[in-house]
Amino acid sequence: MLSAQTTDKAVNKALAPLFRKQPEFSPADLVALGGRRFFRVIKSIGLAPTKAKNSVALARILLSKFAGEVPMVREHLEDLPGVGRKTANVVLNVVGGLPTMAVDTHVARVSIRLGLVRPTENRLQIENELLAVVPKKWGVQAHHLLIFHGRYHCTARQPKCEGCPVFKSCKKVGVVTGKESKKT
Repeated sequence: MLSAQTTDKAVNKALAPLFRKQPEFSPADLVALGGRRFFRVIKSIGLAPTKAKNSVALARILLSKFAGEVPMVREHLEDLPGVGRKTANVVLNVVGGLPTMAVDTHVARVSIRLGLVRPTENRLQIENELLAVVPKKWGVQAHHLLIFHGRYHCTARQPKCEGCPVFKSCKKVGVVTGKESKKT
């Protein structure tokens, strides 16, 4: 939830001092810390006031409804403050080891450019189409692989097609060659 509209790197940097002091930081610790003090911890990340408020509210719900544990049911996750489908998919995938597809900007761009899905802005459609075409054995890893490919090869403005590991099978949907702007 904290990395929405900001980078994981920025979130990790903001939380590092807190986790050095309290490596086992829990929902109860967050509730005890409170929204104002948690805001001071995360103030360097985007949307910090809302994220601080949602984080404390989420911690209270985890304590009251789930004995302090993160539920591994999509509907329960999406009912938590600040948690949408993408965040729920990340939790189910990373924590639960389930074959979900968290569609962020990288996953959307890369899956369209590769021709894995039809061009669309609809993230749910992209998720469903990817889940239909990704082989089961890659179901848990696929969204991570697409994210990393989008960060380091198939970048938004200047994709590095030369040396791309999937260049031969890429459909290059929306990729313009030459000195023109490359658009998805």
